[in-house]
Parts: sequence; structure tokens; C-alpha cells
Amino acid sequence: MIMDILKLIDEIEDIIENGSSVPFSSKVMIDANEIYDIISEIRIKLPEEIKQANWIKEERQRILAEAQKEADTIINEAELRLKELIEEDEITKKAKELAEEITTRAQNNAKEIRLGALEYADNILANTQEDLKRLIEILNENRKELRG
Repeated sequence: MIMDILKLIDEIEDIIENGSSVPFSSKVMIDANEIYDIISEIRIKLPEEIKQANWIKEERQRILAEAQKEADTIINEAELRLKELIEEDEITKKAKELAEEITTRAQNNAKEIRLGALEYADNILANTQEDLKRLIEILNENRKELRG
């Protein structure tokens, strides 16, 4: 994936570094076909990165849905427990306190899971975006060098 693309970019750099230098200038003579072949491979591999970003987005949605389902289950269990304890006044009072505690805990857990999932997905998307930006910058620099 990204490592393959980085290796291909390293190959381009090697070709440029090992190219024949033009006397009295900073220009280098290289085999253009060799560079074009590598750029073509990069183009082929780039869509994988885009697919990976889409997968990350879908995974984030799945994690959020799972967190919501878990929160709903915990809340439902708390409500059932509360109904069972409504038989006596003292038990009812304790049950209400327990239900509120469980509900609060469930909501806090769901919120933490949601926030964690969002942060995880955002970090992965940010890293992928930065990698793609670097690749584009390197490609642009290499194209500028090729054009002279």
C-alpha cells in the first residue's frame, strides 16, 4: 500500500541520484521511460489508498453503531432491573438510584466509545491524508525536475 508507493518514490530518487550529471549545471540525464514506468505503478497503487480511506470511514460508522447498540442494551437492562425492584419502597428507592447510576455509566461508556471511535477514525484519515499530500508533493517536485 503506502509502503509500496514510498518504495517506488525511492526508486525515482535513486534513478535521479544515479543519473548522468550535465556538466556545469545541476541537471541530470535520466531514462524518462524508467521514470514513467514507476509513475504508472504509483498511479495503479494509489486507488488502494483511497479504498483504505473509505474502509476507515465505514469502520468508524460500524464502531459507532456498535457503541450505540451496547449503550441501548445496557439502558434496557437497567430499565428491566428497575421494574423488578419496584416491589417495596426501600427496594424501589435503591433501584432508582442504581438505575440512574447504570444509565449514567452506560451513557458515559457510550460517549467514550463514540469519542474514541471518532478520534481513531480521524487519526487514520489524517495520517492517510498527510501521506497522500507528501506523495503528491514528491511527485510534483519530481515532475518539476523532469521538466527542468
